[in-house]
Amino acid sequence: MTTDPFGRAIRDHYLGNRDEPLIDRDGDETREHSIEQWYFGEHDEDAWRDSWMEGPLLDMGAGAGRDALYYQEQFETVAIEVSEQLIEILRDRGVRDARLANMFELRGQFNRDRFRSAHAVGTQVGLAGSMAGVRQFLADLAFVTTPDAAVVLDNYAPEKDATKDVFAFREDPAPGLAYRVYHEAYKGGVGKTLLFRLFSVDRLREATIGSPWEVTAVTYGDVQWRAILEKV
Repeated sequence: MTTDPFGRAIRDHYLGNRDEPLIDRDGDETREHSIEQWYFGEHDEDAWRDSWMEGPLLDMGAGAGRDALYYQEQFETVAIEVSEQLIEILRDRGVRDARLANMFELRGQFNRDRFRSAHAVGTQVGLAGSMAGVRQFLADLAFVTTPDAAVVLDNYAPEKDATKDVFAFREDPAPGLAYRVYHEAYKGGVGKTLLFRLFSVDRLREATIGSPWEVTAVTYGDVQWRAILEKV
């Protein structure tokens, strides 16, 4: 049975009703999804990242609202998610503008020049699935953002040796590329297979060619990068 185990597990956790873990599964390999740590902690006050954010802001893949709750106290923030259960949590937690929307279908959901900045932290940009998908995403994001917009994105860095130990990692023979493939299970429900395209910052720069975006700042962690894109 294919359901929304991700949204259901986070909802149950929020309501205090979760008595089973949310499981990420890659064949015989499994891990417990860290719901409290990843979705209900305090906003990670990264001054470098936050300095680029201005309103109106689009928070893509807002989860349980950790970042949207922080940003909306400073400027207009629109939080989007693809799970109806997460939208209920966002609204109940006090996110003032939470919408059921897909970050990979922005052009059909928002007007041109709607946002001054956009935010997608959590490697969800990899769900574009391919570099062609990333280029289409950047084109649609350009449509819904102002001419002076800035965007923060992050992803795993496939060129780093440590990234090969990340759960559900798949090698790609092409330089600067890899995949992650897994699905989630909770209380008998099984989610659809998630295909994440991992790409290096150099590959991101290639994807911006022919678009109004330019990668203007980058920071690295042990296995991930975080980049600022601005329109030029």
